[in-house]
Amino acid sequence: MPIRPPALDDRSFEDLYADMLRRVPAHTPEWTDVREGDPGEALLRLFAYLGDTILYRANLIPERQRLAFLRLLGQPLRPARPARGLIQASIDDEAFSDIVTLPQRSAISKPEHFELDGELSILPVEGKAYIRRRPDDRESSQLSDLIGDLQSLYGISGNGSAYVTTPVFEGGAAEAAGRDIIAETIDDCLWFALLAPSPEAAVVAAVRDRLGGGSENRRAALSVGVAPLIDIPARLEAVTSPAPISHVWEICTGAGDGDEYLPLEMLLDGTNGLTRQGVQKLLLPGKDDFGVPDNDVLANIHAGVGNRPPRIDDPIEASRLIAWLRLRPLPEAKLSSLKLGWAGINAGSATQLKTLGRQQIGRGTGASGQQFDLGATNVEAGSLVIEVEEEEGMRQWRQVPDLAHAARGDRVFSLDAEAGQVSFGDGVRGMAPGLGRAVHVAYLRSGGGKKGNLPAGSLKSITGPSPTPKLKLNQPLAMSGGIEAETLELAEARIPALLRHGDRAVTKSDYAALAMATPGTAVGRVEILEKFKPQQRRSGLPGVLSVMAIPARAGTEKPAPRPDRAMLESVYGWLDSRRPLGTELYVIGPDYVPMGVSAAVELVDPDQREAVLDMVSQTIRLHLWPLAPGGPDGQGWPLGRAVDDRLIETAIARVPGVRSIAPVRLFSRHRSGRYLPIREDRTGRGQLRLRRWQLPELTMLSVSVGDSASSSLPPAGGEGDDNAVAIPVVPELC
Repeated sequence: MPIRPPALDDRSFEDLYADMLRRVPAHTPEWTDVREGDPGEALLRLFAYLGDTILYRANLIPERQRLAFLRLLGQPLRPARPARGLIQASIDDEAFSDIVTLPQRSAISKPEHFELDGELSILPVEGKAYIRRRPDDRESSQLSDLIGDLQSLYGISGNGSAYVTTPVFEGGAAEAAGRDIIAETIDDCLWFALLAPSPEAAVVAAVRDRLGGGSENRRAALSVGVAPLIDIPARLEAVTSPAPISHVWEICTGAGDGDEYLPLEMLLDGTNGLTRQGVQKLLLPGKDDFGVPDNDVLANIHAGVGNRPPRIDDPIEASRLIAWLRLRPLPEAKLSSLKLGWAGINAGSATQLKTLGRQQIGRGTGASGQQFDLGATNVEAGSLVIEVEEEEGMRQWRQVPDLAHAARGDRVFSLDAEAGQVSFGDGVRGMAPGLGRAVHVAYLRSGGGKKGNLPAGSLKSITGPSPTPKLKLNQPLAMSGGIEAETLELAEARIPALLRHGDRAVTKSDYAALAMATPGTAVGRVEILEKFKPQQRRSGLPGVLSVMAIPARAGTEKPAPRPDRAMLESVYGWLDSRRPLGTELYVIGPDYVPMGVSAAVELVDPDQREAVLDMVSQTIRLHLWPLAPGGPDGQGWPLGRAVDDRLIETAIARVPGVRSIAPVRLFSRHRSGRYLPIREDRTGRGQLRLRRWQLPELTMLSVSVGDSASSSLPPAGGEGDDNAVAIPVVPELC
């Protein structure tokens, strides 16, 4: 039975009132008629109410002791996590040709408070992204006769590769399916045309001069936001810390034939080599080192040919051209695909935090263990700066995770980030603020929660320092990562596990508990595969451990839940710092085996046909589902367990309205996409055998009324020349 602390006194209001009524004859024998509404009876009720209140507070002592014990463990509640994302700013004035600089932590106040993570320089240009896209099949057949003529026109002796100048991320909007700058293009590049706000020659010249350094000859920095598309890893692909992708940003010099490029110096790479969403800051060259080749095909017949920038056929847009930039992954990266969900210039990253300036939070008493409230909860620990008054003035003290390890004379404090409270030492383990000495918060940031997970387009305005022209704000992607602060109930459930594993992964259960508790990640199930190396599907390797993580998901609709790369990287990063040094750790997603099921039932009431068949279908899906409450035991389908047709029949038999069940048929999916029936053994039983790391995925289901299940199921749903010369084409539109 569960351990339940007994109440110190379990008497209720009615018990106390009845007990006092029984005592009336003994203490006041002259009071022979106790009636409701008498003054004495009202006093009895009042004292019973007061006694009940005292007992209620006394019964809270065990809970208070439990919470005090949790505090002694040094494990406060986890604070809320702020949402983060990319924003893009632009100058809403066509005549303005200067650079606007927004300082770090500039506020975006509506509909939720966000702040810029770094300084953002807004250049007076518009950045339009293009790719040199391979023609599709229809365009290729349409242009087949034209390519030969163009090769003769351009004097190309070898092969020619046609491309279509295709704008991407138009209007600053992200693309849900992403753009693959490797597979979709002929040159493996993403191009940016830097355009002046107006086609007027004076404005173009002024903007070009400012980007090239201006009268002060101070080179400009361009902030480019890049959001790689988060993909689903391949089956059993081992995910560790992502390796940066070798790449280079180049700018067209405009010299020679227009096919010369200058690599740009990268001042900051917030994308960790194009492996995550972030901002890259590029230093532009002087005005003599960049330019654009003639885009007019009448003046320059080779415009857009070969290694030159894409040809733009809109004359107004071409007249606004100031520079061409391109993002080019280097050959040593050996990429076959690189999908980007969005890319744009004048971009910055913003976080759901609010900055609070200097404030006094109290004065020291000279006693040990002093605590002060910061005036804010969910504090960003890395931003907090505490200063304490000393003889020579205010002096900054250092934050430590545990005061017990501080030495005498250390100027240190500890932080409870969720509660917004700081604690100081006792004079032996860390100094204590002296009597009457002021304690100041010099700087802190706080915030977070689910309300910061705003959809794309929610943040629309930002105000720069005065005087600044009007600015426009674009939020191309949803803000994400916001999580509410931990509740007391969740902490009480987490801390006993912490006592077992000590925040260190040693045993199999340690890895499972820690992986399930990965901050900011909704993990639905974890399986530990000991001595298993996923790349080679090899078992029995000492020191190797694979952690299979499946995301939490409500419902049982296909496809089965699969973790994306970001989730697996989060779990790996959480476990990697907690594993023994000699453990070879891999974090993988599930390896699903596609299968089909065919079932037929006889109904008790034919009028309930659709409702009963829906329940049978849902029962089969739930029986094979990898997450709780699915599976034969309610914990998800066991890893590596064979799928048995007899167990599916047993599950169907529990559905109300089913009179009888025909033998269930199981199918496995062939490489061709066809579903082939699984052979039955000598006992007539059909089983889908699984390896120890595999789970079933129900991809095809047929449920009907009859005495025989269906014996068949329906089937499941050009490379370029690297040495070819790029040739711009314009397909006809119907």
